[in-house]
Amino acid sequence: MLRWLDWPPVWLAGFVVPAWALAMPVFEGAAARGLFWAGVVIGLCGAALMGLAALAMARARTTIVPRQAPSALVTGGVFAFSRNPIYLGDLMILAGLSLIWQSWAGLVLVPVLGRVLAVRFIEGEEARLRAAFGDHAEAWMARVRRWL
Repeated sequence: MLRWLDWPPVWLAGFVVPAWALAMPVFEGAAARGLFWAGVVIGLCGAALMGLAALAMARARTTIVPRQAPSALVTGGVFAFSRNPIYLGDLMILAGLSLIWQSWAGLVLVPVLGRVLAVRFIEGEEARLRAAFGDHAEAWMARVRRWL
């Protein structure tokens, strides 16, 4: 019914909104500026990670769309240190925005979003990779952690 809403960016937005709404800035001055810039760096690193992962997948001519069958197993570049760099980027963006807004509730939501992404997308994607690439996928998953 609402399957078109079940996309990682929609889930990210669904967590960003309460993070913003529940912001409770308590720091001012240098501390606030430090949190702001830390959040900017973390968020931009997350976006860059997502871009690098998408580029690697495009070069391998495999899908970036969740729930579609992969045509290649991408293990190089950012996939050499995270099996899920795009989802990791989602978490970094949420964490970065939460720091910028001083949303402590938003920081608490980061692992919750991680769990949602794991259950809704990652577990199925890993099963499809195992089915498509067998021992090669197993070896890569044994070498590289799900997040970091």
